[in-house]
Amino acid sequence: MDFRLLRYFIAVAEELHLARAAERLGIEQSPVSRAMRDLESQLGVQLFDRSTRLTRLTWAGQVFLGECRRVQATVEQAVKSAKAAAQGYQGHLRIAICDSLAQPRIATLLARSREDEPELEIHVFELPFAQQLKMLHNDLLDIGFGLSNAVHDGLVAEPVWTDPLSVIVPARHPLLAHVQVPLPEALKFPLVLCHPEAGSGCRHQIQAVLQDTNMPLKLVDEVTSLGVMLTLVGAGYGIGFAIASQVQTLQRPDISIRPLAGIPPMLSTYLLRRRGEPSEPMRRFIERVKDGAAPVDDEPVL
Repeated sequence: MDFRLLRYFIAVAEELHLARAAERLGIEQSPVSRAMRDLESQLGVQLFDRSTRLTRLTWAGQVFLGECRRVQATVEQAVKSAKAAAQGYQGHLRIAICDSLAQPRIATLLARSREDEPELEIHVFELPFAQQLKMLHNDLLDIGFGLSNAVHDGLVAEPVWTDPLSVIVPARHPLLAHVQVPLPEALKFPLVLCHPEAGSGCRHQIQAVLQDTNMPLKLVDEVTSLGVMLTLVGAGYGIGFAIASQVQTLQRPDISIRPLAGIPPMLSTYLLRRRGEPSEPMRRFIERVKDGAAPVDDEPVL
């Protein structure tokens, strides 16, 4: 099959408008329309529902779009790898992080990798936990970092370090009277938490900590990312929980951070990868993770 047809299909499927897709592709509309008819003829399936004034993808079209994106990503990666090899790089790693991780720790790890192996090309992506799992399954990622170990068959999640959980409150809030906030006191206020199926996956760990208090939760919103959670907390919708080292780097005037009283709960960060023997570049990267990570309490490190 002509790869051009797949590229045209992705544009039409995402725009759902022939004229906009043609403009995006930089060609006339008629070749795009003809290409879609040719593609449906070759496949023997209907990709678009044209029964209404609005163009919609059929279920077959939605499935095909997902596969086309995967093929396109694979081809783009092949091109990048070839160009990297021509420039002297001797390997590559595709690494994803979520938006709730302690970025300074990740930055230190990447800096050491560049110093130790300047010939290794590293691509870094910011992806939600669920998307990391999909891309690892499809061999579009080599390593992911997330705050959950709820992986599917064929993947492994290995704990690599821990960070203390802190409470995030609006800049003016009664909890700021505490230098260290007792968790039962915090749970008297409305909560803004990340959705269980979005973001870094940290909701599962945070939920376990909150349930141990046996107190009813006043949940006012579930959000898709750390950034949205901080925005709602700063606006006074409620309080939230996060890794302090990540929030502190943002230096936002509308929120304040307080440690939890007593021995603070710790959130584990997990290295995610496909099951099996890692490649040599991946193995060396994992060794750097292990060398730079503090042991996770009561759990084996890599």
